[in-house]
Amino acid sequence: MISFFRIISYLEGISYLLILFVTMPLKYVFESPEPNKVIGMAHGILFLLYIVFAFLVKSEKKWNIKTLLIVLACSVIPFGTFWMDKKYLSKN
Repeated sequence: MISFFRIISYLEGISYLLILFVTMPLKYVFESPEPNKVIGMAHGILFLLYIVFAFLVKSEKKWNIKTLLIVLACSVIPFGTFWMDKKYLSKN
């Protein structure tokens, strides 16, 4: 479960960065909204999976509410999912 959550968190983080730094400039600067639609849909699905798996991993890792809220907040902060993985999911 945790390994799948790690994969989801990386993919969600990458899709978020793609939206912020690639597809949004393409949409608003170059008037090309198509990439934003595709990456946006993928990001939406990954975001929902991230939320669901955060709740599932909460019981497995025995996180308290504060930790869960931090993990959830990391999904809306650029580069947050990568930090979350290192802080709360890696074995070190």
